[in-house]
Amino acid sequence: MQSTQMQALSGKELEYISDSISNEDMLIKQFAATAATTQNNSVRQLCMQHLQSHTEYMGKLADLLQQHQQYAPTAPQ
Repeated sequence: MQSTQMQALSGKELEYISDSISNEDMLIKQFAATAATTQNNSVRQLCMQHLQSHTEYMGKLADLLQQHQQYAPTAPQ
């Protein structure tokens, strides 16, 4: 089994991940607001399912950034 070394993410990749985290945060807030205000239990349940899945995905993106933090340049490029 080969050991693979992580490489630093490019600025474009970091921007993409940052944008993705922002988008996930917006979706989480929208699903939470809809779940809190709807009178329809089916809609509330569906919103809560989507809220959880987007929260998990946002966590994975944040973990990815954390894992690559040690490879980030210390000075602007």
